[in-house]
Amino acid sequence: MTNPRKPLRLNIGFLINSPIGVSRDFLFDSLTITSDDGVVIESIEGVAKISRTPQGLLVEGRFEGIVCLECARCLVEYQHRLGWEFTELYAFTHDNITDSGLLVPDDAHIDLQTLVHDFALVEIPITPICKPGCLGLCVECGQNLNEKDCGHRPPNDSPFSALKDLLESKD
Repeated sequence: MTNPRKPLRLNIGFLINSPIGVSRDFLFDSLTITSDDGVVIESIEGVAKISRTPQGLLVEGRFEGIVCLECARCLVEYQHRLGWEFTELYAFTHDNITDSGLLVPDDAHIDLQTLVHDFALVEIPITPICKPGCLGLCVECGQNLNEKDCGHRPPNDSPFSALKDLLESKD
């Protein structure tokens, strides 16, 4: 059973002395992670499969969650669904340690919160868009064009607009 205050902290002591190849799935449901940098990931659901290997404990995680983002076009906050996976090794000794630097702790408890959080952050889009056809804001008055048309027309930014003017002057 997991600690309600630290739901991603797991007792894996029984796997340390298990035969190679033994694994166990840990299910997670309705978790919320609030990080030091202010990012809140809610409704986290997923599974972490932990397998005993000769080098250590292999953690394979598959998670989903929701983060509140602001659309880069219309500046409206919206709920964005994230999905992420990771595979990391908690090594038994320093000889088997990987680039991530994870070791099986002496107390046989691992906390997956950092892994879940860090891999979720990678999935947050750099330029979040609330929906594929978002029209953004009017450049003149700032009206959200998804809500109503303000009547202003965007300037013609086409590189061929000068040619159009030449054609009209010949007529």
